[in-house]
Amino acid sequence: MKLTEIAYFTDNVAEMTGFYKRLLGSEPVHASEDMAIFMSDHTKIFIHKTYVPGPGELPCENHKAFTVDDVDSAAKKLEEAGMKIEVAPADYYWGRSAYLRDPDGHLIELTA
Repeated sequence: MKLTEIAYFTDNVAEMTGFYKRLLGSEPVHASEDMAIFMSDHTKIFIHKTYVPGPGELPCENHKAFTVDDVDSAAKKLEEAGMKIEVAPADYYWGRSAYLRDPDGHLIELTA
């Protein structure tokens, strides 16, 4: 697994974007009123406007994403190791992902 994304959900996208511009000394690779994406080496810092998820939508929570070769296989191995997959592997506009939580309840994404 390789850490590829740190996602922050916020009501203040502009202030968070300004902070990361100053911190990283660079402009976002993509920005809009509702989001900004910065790259730090091979890790994406994704800032997204907070929203209220509708039925069946993913949680609107800060999370870390790890890239794996095969989401389904990785999720199965983690379940066999006693971890609970909260959102089963599924296809999204960005690719295939699954979600679980660490012992403190932080959301973790597995993505291909």
